[in-house]
Amino acid sequence: MQSVYLEDIDAETYAAYVSQPHATVIIPAGATEQHGPHMPLGVDAMLSRAISGAVAEKLGALVAPTLSYGYKSQPRSGGGNHRVGTTSLSGATLTGQVEDIARSFMAQGFTKVVILNGHFENYQFIYEGLEVAVGRARETGADARAMLLSYWDFVGEETLEAVFPDGFLGWDIEHGGVLETSLMLLLHPSKVDMSRAVDHPPALLKPYDIFPEDPARTPASGCLSSPRGASADRGRLLLDAVVDGVASAIEAEYSLPVAVLGVK
Repeated sequence: MQSVYLEDIDAETYAAYVSQPHATVIIPAGATEQHGPHMPLGVDAMLSRAISGAVAEKLGALVAPTLSYGYKSQPRSGGGNHRVGTTSLSGATLTGQVEDIARSFMAQGFTKVVILNGHFENYQFIYEGLEVAVGRARETGADARAMLLSYWDFVGEETLEAVFPDGFLGWDIEHGGVLETSLMLLLHPSKVDMSRAVDHPPALLKPYDIFPEDPARTPASGCLSSPRGASADRGRLLLDAVVDGVASAIEAEYSLPVAVLGVK
């Protein structure tokens, strides 16, 4: 079985793949930031890469190397950029990086580029980079298109009810909580230490930001909600919903015949 990950294949195999009319590349985008004492700094990058790989296997797409640094963590969504271990890019740098990478793939012949985002704060800067990249590629006559998706947007109400039987409190406080921890327990169980998970009430966040950041406004754990209740079984529910939803969206937008591309 040939790997769906671009870094695992040779240049000739890659060139043959790109020459096919339905060639699609998925670029995982994450971050390097703290996710509490029970999980590693690479959660966002690990999850976006693993989900991209599962989607690529369904569609016969290729997965590019992961963008492992993201835009600055914010107190109301990621705990804050002041936290040790969180290593971030400026918005301009992330936008420029996305533009350069997307334009390079388009110049090599890809007309279908996807970025699967796994870090909340990244979205608007990736959006800008992709919009510029597609616009400039199309100015040269290329039939370039791109998609931008965040994986959590494909978790429907039925799945949320199963994963959060006591009620879902909102995406804004799901940093280091049940969703990410459950997915990590399924996909990277050896990297999660639930004995170190801190159980505390959801963060009570104010509806605005202040500068400089005030560390006292978010829980000392770095998590905005408790990971209590996370499990691999709940991770499976989440993963299945996300992979099916993302794959269906890409297939519909790009009219892809499933798994015709030969990267399986």
